[in-house]
Amino acid sequence: MEFAELIKTPRVDNVVLHRPFYPAVEGTLCLTGHHLILSSRQDNTEELWLLHSNIDAIDKRFVGSLGTIIIKCKDFRIIQLDIPGMEECLNIASSIEALSTLDSITLMYPFFYRPMFEVIEDGWHSFLPEQEFELYSSASGEWRLSYVNKEFAVCPSYPPTVIVPKSIDDEALRKVATFRHGGRFPVLSYYHQKNGMVIMRSGQPLTGTNGRRCKEDEKLINATLRVGKRGYIIDTRSLNVAQQARAKGGGFEQEAHYPQWRRIHKSIERYHILQESLIKLVEACNDQTHNMDRWLSKLEASNWLTHIKEILTTACLAAQCIDREGASVLIHGTEGTDSTLQVTSLAQIILEPRSRTIRGFEALIEREWLQAGHPFQQRCAQSAYCNTKQKWEAPVFLLFLDCVWQILRQFPCSFEFNENFLIMLFEHAYASQFGTFLGNSESERCKLKLQQKTMSLWSWVNQPSELSKYTNPLFEANNLVIWPSVAPQSLPLWEGIFLRWNRSSKYLDEAYEEMVNIIEYNKELQAKVNILRRQLAELETEDGMQESP
Repeated sequence: MEFAELIKTPRVDNVVLHRPFYPAVEGTLCLTGHHLILSSRQDNTEELWLLHSNIDAIDKRFVGSLGTIIIKCKDFRIIQLDIPGMEECLNIASSIEALSTLDSITLMYPFFYRPMFEVIEDGWHSFLPEQEFELYSSASGEWRLSYVNKEFAVCPSYPPTVIVPKSIDDEALRKVATFRHGGRFPVLSYYHQKNGMVIMRSGQPLTGTNGRRCKEDEKLINATLRVGKRGYIIDTRSLNVAQQARAKGGGFEQEAHYPQWRRIHKSIERYHILQESLIKLVEACNDQTHNMDRWLSKLEASNWLTHIKEILTTACLAAQCIDREGASVLIHGTEGTDSTLQVTSLAQIILEPRSRTIRGFEALIEREWLQAGHPFQQRCAQSAYCNTKQKWEAPVFLLFLDCVWQILRQFPCSFEFNENFLIMLFEHAYASQFGTFLGNSESERCKLKLQQKTMSLWSWVNQPSELSKYTNPLFEANNLVIWPSVAPQSLPLWEGIFLRWNRSSKYLDEAYEEMVNIIEYNKELQAKVNILRRQLAELETEDGMQESP
């Protein structure tokens, strides 16, 4: 298919652009295969450059011969284009709708993008499992790298290389895979260097109504326990939902078969419930007419902050089992690709100082989300504005980033990255020139040959010039476990995401930038004071030497 077939009117003059924080601009609108571009007629400078993949929905309206297109973006922006001529407006709208809903992944912009920067680091090879395993040097006696899934035959949503107990051979892993949802047998997620306890993740066991068991599965899980120790299984479904799953062939671990493990159910919502929550929240944030009571009522009705609290509470529980109880943990829900990953990732941020650094957090995203099989292509296909019926869309990754922001807000000096880093990851998960978040699993990314045909996001982000934008000036390395508060008054709305296109949020951004400038100035001033002190001390020492007999 040629993009030209979808572009009915490639260019329109005298188009007026309206967008947040900027005055209206009249210019020339151009449509390409991947971008909507508006350039000012006055000085030919680029005024707008919008990826079609960032467009969530469009609305049209007409007043006489003047047409207006309202573009609603996946990053929650709302842009208005006033287009002279009804036919031109209809053609532009039709083209945008077609170009923003392409079915084929290989037609998306990452396959056509060519970097304008010097590629210093190949981000596709920055966080390989072998490199991550080397960090667990003290675990090498009990754990090993397994290549049982090298052809993706055992588990299509797992990467080719996983970390498993050394005492469990590959044949046993194959048997366990047939007992776990989607073949997702238990694998190592995190090793706590302090006491050797671990977090593992998997899919639900396929016990069914007959109480089916798998001795290899029991042996694998028990291999993670120390002598005389008990473990915890955290199921991210309510007990009622887990019991209902048995009727469909799923289920949970029977205590009779796993006597050394205590099962805890912590309900975390998923799929359409989360998507509806996001839609309600964004609708409330965009409504400028309601009073305080109505705003607070709509915010509460969205349940967004309730979901944040549920996820953080479960992550804190997992971290508490590891650090305070000295017990290993297995985490799963149904598939093990959504709420499971939220909990394992956040538990590591609480426990592991490295996960709070820029590269450590990138490694976490790579290991616990991309390689672990979170279906980004499905979950991020739509955002808060799309009118079509929901299928698999859900803001799972955005909820995770919101939880990280909540912890960052409570511990502003313990993270090397700033809020802008999290916002950037949100934007690229939904629309990007890079191939990092394309596909639903490593298997799909290999079939698409993304490493050969697209650029990694990490290649761009890890340039020194880019890193400076995302570095937290308040950062001081903190090697301690950090325990976030999950009290309702400790969990505010993330204004940097949900209110950033509102007028009030602009002033908050300016205030934050001013604060950062003051901090940097104070640091420079303190450095100068320290130099003067040293010079004064040296002068006093010289004077003392001259006065001594």
